[in-house]
Amino acid sequence: MRFYRAVNRNGFRLLARTDAKYHDLTAANSSVTSIRDLALAADISGRSLDDTAMNLLEDAPVVSLVEFDDEITTPIAAEEVWAAGVTYRISEEAREAESGMPEIYLDVYEGDRPELFLKSTPSRTVGPDDTVGIRRDSEWNVPEPELGVVLYRGNIVGYTVGNDMSSRSIEGQNPLYLPQAKVYDRCCAIGPCVASPETVGDPHNLEIRMKINRDGELVYDEATSTAKMVRTCEELVSALNRHNCIPQSAVLLTGTSLVPSESFTLQEGDCVSIDIDRIGRLENTVTTV
Repeated sequence: MRFYRAVNRNGFRLLARTDAKYHDLTAANSSVTSIRDLALAADISGRSLDDTAMNLLEDAPVVSLVEFDDEITTPIAAEEVWAAGVTYRISEEAREAESGMPEIYLDVYEGDRPELFLKSTPSRTVGPDDTVGIRRDSEWNVPEPELGVVLYRGNIVGYTVGNDMSSRSIEGQNPLYLPQAKVYDRCCAIGPCVASPETVGDPHNLEIRMKINRDGELVYDEATSTAKMVRTCEELVSALNRHNCIPQSAVLLTGTSLVPSESFTLQEGDCVSIDIDRIGRLENTVTTV
């Protein structure tokens, strides 16, 4: 199943999509208004998200998204969003080129310990059809399309689409500027849904495609596959959990393999669209922050 979080006049609702139908799980059980609620029930019963949701479907009315004024929000109110870097060869090469310090990125790409950093908090994270930010003090800004691993109590419960916005000119000045290049207002987008592991299947065999439109013109269109990741999702999650008490609900972005050329930078008003097989499309416009 795919799970969406929506808002209407009655507050937050958790919707489950089966085929082309949306079922209002919150109408079936008012205690279930989020993925966290569903994951808690699944954890208590020792079942998957899909099996837990199936118990609610009979009493969950089929709804139209029009009822929610198209207000689909971040699919999970993740207390923390973390990100992994240098998990694809092209990412390692791009980071080398921007910094002029190739050895530190090559060491991470080939090393046992992955690069992990705290990417975003709830106030900095936006959902589908919202605006993502580029820093006013950065001359080179790019989106980074990534598979997001959704965690509950440190365990994988689903997957989502993520956009790890990056100020490459700031990071390129000095690797110690990474937090400023990565963490700022509207620096991260996730959505449009959480797809269950049963829906996704093998997370290491998914096509990721990113398109960028500017003034009605397609200025970027490339695709890659998660099969090119040098590390598995399980490896990254294991490293994140090691000696680190992450919050109950979290998302881990797994790195990017789509890197626009050095001559490209985002502009205000651009539209970034990211599609991942069996999950969905995350679309955001760009604003300056």
